[in-house]
Order: sequence, then structure tokens, then C-alpha cells
Amino acid sequence: MKQLNRRTNIPVLMLHNIDPAWEPTERAAAIDDVEKLNTELRKEGHPVIDVPVFHDELHQILKPYNPINHIVFNWCEELPGKPRSDKIVAEKLEKLNFIYTGSSPDVLAFSWNKPATKALLNKHGIPTPFWKVIDTKEADSWERFPSIVKPAYEHYSIGITDESVVMDRQALKERIAFVMENFNQPVIVEDFIDGREFHITLWGNGIINALPPAEMDFTAFKNVKDRLCTFDSKFTPGSQHYEKIELRIPAPLDEKQISYLNQTAMKAYATMGCRDYARIDIRLENNNFYVLDVNPNADFSPDTSLAYAAEAVGLSYGAMASWIVNLAAQRHPVFKKR
Repeated sequence: MKQLNRRTNIPVLMLHNIDPAWEPTERAAAIDDVEKLNTELRKEGHPVIDVPVFHDELHQILKPYNPINHIVFNWCEELPGKPRSDKIVAEKLEKLNFIYTGSSPDVLAFSWNKPATKALLNKHGIPTPFWKVIDTKEADSWERFPSIVKPAYEHYSIGITDESVVMDRQALKERIAFVMENFNQPVIVEDFIDGREFHITLWGNGIINALPPAEMDFTAFKNVKDRLCTFDSKFTPGSQHYEKIELRIPAPLDEKQISYLNQTAMKAYATMGCRDYARIDIRLENNNFYVLDVNPNADFSPDTSLAYAAEAVGLSYGAMASWIVNLAAQRHPVFKKR
């Protein structure tokens, strides 16, 4: 990365959520991941203060710290007990005058809205699977199969299982009804792109860098309904999707394909207004790359494609995090001047 020299002495507040309602194993896993990142940042030279968020009074939690002396590494995915509150976290950090890593409140909020995101991508000529927001009454007008049915306002593959992929109109109606009943929100139906899937981590502002593409390899699955990243594939060890989807880094692609893939991802990153870093999920079918999702402030856990892709180009987990801190520091009144 050429646009700035990386400083390794910038003090960091590691802001992360620990929800008291989580199961003990969930809390332990989250704490362990944060400790690993803290340790790796300290190895790079950064003074790090761990700041867990156990409740929604963020101003009280951050009261001991002066914004002029720190960069906040914003790993607070939501305020405990308040789903989809990552926007609120960023808004409160700005109100308290903290400079933080990752995207702005508006971008974070917008990314939850899949129909709006896809409409924006379409407007800017970025390929995305054909889609429509429909209910059971309108399902008779949909004639494209296989299709995938998703909650319209979720992240983390919530609501996505093998039953999300439907092969006919009856299954479509049943899945739409299931999602509407269980998630109490509109449903988005898309063409199911039965092709190779790639996760591309991008980082930078102005000059954008791409880490090697990571492929989610579905070759273990013969049934088309299984060839997707489900909620279980991310969060349920022991499930077939968690165990059988292979992560391949770098993805086996030729130079032309990688160039086209990165161009597509970078255009989506810029169009969404992502900042510092993000992950773009893309599928390949008939030599066309289709953007499935844009993930600002993507998961920074040590076992994610982001961490493995960084390692593939010689960047340690801590060095990658340090670069993100340095990108945020360019917005800081003191650290930028230095």
C-alpha cells in the first residue's frame, strides 16, 4: 500500500459488543477473538485499550477516554439488545468526537436494505442478480427458477438455509410466507446464480486495494439447494455447510478474471460509499460477475476470509488491522498532521 506510511504507535480503543443475553460459549468465543486482535495490534506496536460494550450507554463507556488521544477500532456490531444498531454506534461515536474505523452511519444503515442496495447497484450498471420484492399474492408473476428467497433487511445470512433456494412456484410461496411470518419484514426474491462464489476484501480510501479473492467452494454438494453460504456456514460448527464448504485463497482464476472481478468489487465499494474496508460477495456465471452483497465493516475475526486473504499476501492479522487504523487516522486532527 503506497498512499501513506504505516504508523504503529497510534493508540487504539478496541470497541466491541458483548451481549449479556448471549450463551456463555458465544461470549467466550467473542472475547477470545477480541483478545487475539488486541494481542496482534500490540505486537505491531499499537497501545490498545479493550473497551467492551455491555449496554447501550456508549457515552458512559467512553467517558474516561479523550478522543484527541485515540482511534476507535469499531468492532461494535450492535448495541446489546438492539438489533441493526451499528448505525447508532457510529452516530454516537461521531457525536462524542471520536474518529473510528469503518464506514459512516449512513452507509451502515443503507447496507441493511437489500432492495435499496440492489437498486443503487443497478442504477450504476453494476451487475447483480435479477430481483424483486414480492409477497405470496404476487408470487404468481415470478417465473424465474431456481430462485433464492431472503429477508429484505438482514445481514450475516440470517434467514438463509437450503430451503431458501426454491425450484418452483409452490415452494416460492411457502418460503415467502415463512420469511414474512418469522422475520416480520418484506421478502426479496432473486435469481439463484448457481456458480462460483467469491468474497473480495477491499481496503483504502481514494486508492483502493484488493486482497486476493477468496472462493467459497461448493463442490462437496450435488444438490443445487445446498450450494450457498447459509447462516449455519458462518456460525454453526458441525453443520454440513460449516464443515463442507471449502475456503480457497487465492481463488483459482486467470489474470483477466481477477482484473474483472476486482473492478466489479471496487465499483460496488465506491458506489456504496464504503470507507476503510469492506467485503464484496460476488458470483460468477457464464463469464459474468454478479454482486450478491456489500458488507461495510465486514467481520474482522481471525478465522474469516479477510484474515486469510491478508496472510496470503504477507500481511499478518495485526498488520492488516494496523493498516485499517492508519486509514482512520487520516481523518484525525492530530494523527493526520503527524
